[in-house]
Amino acid sequence: MGRLVDRGVATSRTNDEVEREVPVALSGAAERYLRHVQLERGRSPHTVSAYRRDLARYLAHLAARDIDDPASITEADVSAFVAAVREPDDGRAGVSASSAARMLSSVRGWHRFLAEEGLAPRDVSAEQRPPKQPKRLPKAITIDQVERLLDACSGDDPIALRDRALLELLYATGARVSEAVDLNVDDIMGEGGATADAVRLFGKGRKQRIVPLGRYAREALDAYLVRSRPLLSPRGRATPALFLGARGARLSRQSVWLVIRDAAHRASLTTELSPHTLRHSFATHLLEGGADVRVVQELLGHASVATTQLYTLVTADAVREAWATAHPRAL
Repeated sequence: MGRLVDRGVATSRTNDEVEREVPVALSGAAERYLRHVQLERGRSPHTVSAYRRDLARYLAHLAARDIDDPASITEADVSAFVAAVREPDDGRAGVSASSAARMLSSVRGWHRFLAEEGLAPRDVSAEQRPPKQPKRLPKAITIDQVERLLDACSGDDPIALRDRALLELLYATGARVSEAVDLNVDDIMGEGGATADAVRLFGKGRKQRIVPLGRYAREALDAYLVRSRPLLSPRGRATPALFLGARGARLSRQSVWLVIRDAAHRASLTTELSPHTLRHSFATHLLEGGADVRVVQELLGHASVATTQLYTLVTADAVREAWATAHPRAL
């Protein structure tokens, strides 16, 4: 018997509270798949870790159903897993539809691998569809709120200059937080060492896109590069990273969250903000200003225009609200 370690949970507790250890045939096949996605498909450590957690839960589910070999798994086992995570029979709250869909995606990837490698006669997950997810509109803040957030990072000390440049760049480009912290100085530098009019972002799958930088973002980046980064850089090892933390290392995603949270507090914004809020606001304000949805798709790095079209629903709601408020015969 063996365990798939997430170093997460590789056992499952059934209704009679008996733990089942994951059979070695299942855990071994899962480990082969995880090595495959990491080494051959080049998935990031963060993505591999997410796959590992999802598969650990799935294998525990299979073990609880007395399944000890990948070839023995059926379509009914996959369906039962989706139902179990959505509505557990032990009284606990189930996961959301989006979380269940993500788990199922990991499970389906594993089953495709099993079929391709001859570890199972066929892909038993091929026909399983993810739970229907409610359509959630992206949250955006107003232009006035964005300006208040940016103004909350005013100051001449190194950290304030860095934070202003960071937030200006996030709002000017709609960059994901991972894209922003992965930036190197060379990604924003033009000819003669001056800040360029555009930034080079690397999205999902390292797909590159070029996004314009406005005057405010360029000025904030210039101030940071001239007056702040040279003071932060000697505190750590030499790095090409654009945004540095207080100790001179590349700024982390968690630190960006803290920067936005603290700026929102100083700006007296009661709305819960995240780095993605600025990305949503970037797209929403562009569409409200008349930008074509295909252009916004390119700027955001969306693979499908259907994802970008969610933002058109936001602007349509704003139009209806304005009409209902202002039109004399709206009521």
